[in-house]
Amino acid sequence: MFTDRIYNFSAGPSMLPLPVLERAAREMTNINGTGMSVMEMSHRSGAYQAIFDETKALFRQVLSVPESHEILFMQGGATGQFAAVAMNLMGRTGRADYAVTGNFSGLAAKEARKYGDVHIACDTAPRNHTVIPRQEELSLSPDASYLHYCANNTIYGTEWDYVPRAGCPVVADMSSNILSKPVDIAAHGLIYAGVQKNMAPAGMAAVILDRSLAGQELACTPTVLCYKTAVEKDSMYNTPPTFNIYMLGLTLKWVQEQGGLAGMKELRDLRSSMLYDFLDNSRLFSGCAERGARSGMNVTFRTASPDLDAKFIREAAENGLVSLGGHRIVGGMRASIYNAMPVEGVKKLVDFMGRFELQNL
Repeated sequence: MFTDRIYNFSAGPSMLPLPVLERAAREMTNINGTGMSVMEMSHRSGAYQAIFDETKALFRQVLSVPESHEILFMQGGATGQFAAVAMNLMGRTGRADYAVTGNFSGLAAKEARKYGDVHIACDTAPRNHTVIPRQEELSLSPDASYLHYCANNTIYGTEWDYVPRAGCPVVADMSSNILSKPVDIAAHGLIYAGVQKNMAPAGMAAVILDRSLAGQELACTPTVLCYKTAVEKDSMYNTPPTFNIYMLGLTLKWVQEQGGLAGMKELRDLRSSMLYDFLDNSRLFSGCAERGARSGMNVTFRTASPDLDAKFIREAAENGLVSLGGHRIVGGMRASIYNAMPVEGVKKLVDFMGRFELQNL
């Protein structure tokens, strides 16, 4: 039993900043003098509207979202957006390009096939998704309604270091690296992200949409997934995920206190470099992703033996370093070092890895 908080390297739901959790705890039963929890108040009330408006404004400010783009808070997480993107955007030509660089981009392409013709612009499966293709390696369709890519691949530990270009709107799933560094929003027609990694508790997707793309939905699109309706109703066609929005607002304030996205990038680079530097000099552990494609959020690695991997994961947990097992698809280990992971947590992990290596060579 740990008397203090552990270091949680889960890929999601993941750590939230401790100051955010502490403030939410203080306000749990009485927020802003209302005498009630944010989870109890009507989403149509003035008290909640103020929370919603502040969160939306903070989101626009922190991410430098241009006025050409709308901010939506939608239920269903990123998986819901796999369908929503296709139903709302594929109708223009009936075709879309998908860059498949990991599990979730593959699932997004599979879902999109229900609503139109999917062309695979690239598939890194033959290289076990350890690489990110360069722009010239993408096979793009001249009549695609959009190009979809997953900016960071949580399972395989790879991340795009550029925004792919196309002759159509570019759509990005940024679930696992949003808020970790500055983003060129204007280069994207749409960005979506499940909030459970860098923003808030699980259960919501944040969507950044070029307003010119709203209103192209297929006739079969459910109203609750229709971007045009979400824009017109300001994400309140039905009861929104009120607690998630409130928690997102607290997280955005915390991000500002850390120096905004520039500060977040400095921290992510420091955390990831500590781990990769150790791996590059280790005689026991080896990184899984190729160096030019390494993720700043999810560091994947392994030993030469599944049994030794299991021993490492078990002993790490005994030392307060939890959720280090790799995804069931790939095995090995994975350290998810999202924004809320303190640098001290990565230092403790690296120190433990060093001790484990000496004991198991």
